[in-house]
Amino acid sequence: MATYNDEGVVLRTHRLGEADRIITVLTRHHGKLRGVAKGVRRTSSKFGARLEPFAQVELQITEARSLDIFTSVVSRHLFGKDFIADYTLYTAAEAMVEVAEKLIPEEGVPALRHYLLLVGALKALAEGTTDGPRPAAMVLDSYILRAASWAGYAPQLDACAICGTPGPHSFFHPASGGMVCLRCRPPASAAVSPVGLAYLKALTTGDWPVTRTAAPARVAEASGLVRAFLNWHVGRGIASLSHIDAGQFEPRHE
Repeated sequence: MATYNDEGVVLRTHRLGEADRIITVLTRHHGKLRGVAKGVRRTSSKFGARLEPFAQVELQITEARSLDIFTSVVSRHLFGKDFIADYTLYTAAEAMVEVAEKLIPEEGVPALRHYLLLVGALKALAEGTTDGPRPAAMVLDSYILRAASWAGYAPQLDACAICGTPGPHSFFHPASGGMVCLRCRPPASAAVSPVGLAYLKALTTGDWPVTRTAAPARVAEASGLVRAFLNWHVGRGIASLSHIDAGQFEPRHE
């Protein structure tokens, strides 16, 4: 049987039989993969602890008729250790891997940008951004907007999502795809201030310096819009988001 190597981030695990697990991994070169890790639930397993959610690992994989088999695992970064003692960080990371799994529906299709984005988001959550620590909600919302954009669900922020009239506009409507003008504004559209719009644009581009002075109320407002947008366009609720307290905005300081 042929073997191949790749690196990836563990998204999800499922029990299989008495000692095995099915592991879902977002890889650098092969996109989303599901494979079997044999014997990893035994205490004698050499790499069971390395195949936990959020772990960035190097893999040797053997091709099989149904599910490929993970035959060797080397840890690169076990992000779970960074999050396990902090409920807010852990739930944000859980939401990230759930979003990644749902936005990449096809297995085996290369998704390098999604892989690099997820690794970068987990690092920012664990270590802070290049511009300093940021609240978990902010890092998560930026990840959601960027991942959604690369999956074909980019929010329209510079023009009306309905008629195309150039902005800036003052209302956001998730079902319409982003900002809408006063003339097209559907019922229940959310009002967005110029500062709030600039913040949303910064999250979408990963412009961390612009987010440095964002007030907790601004972060909370954006989180509501981002999550409503995601749930509408993904079509399935992201279960992990229901466990996140959008009021916990303080960044960690080492």
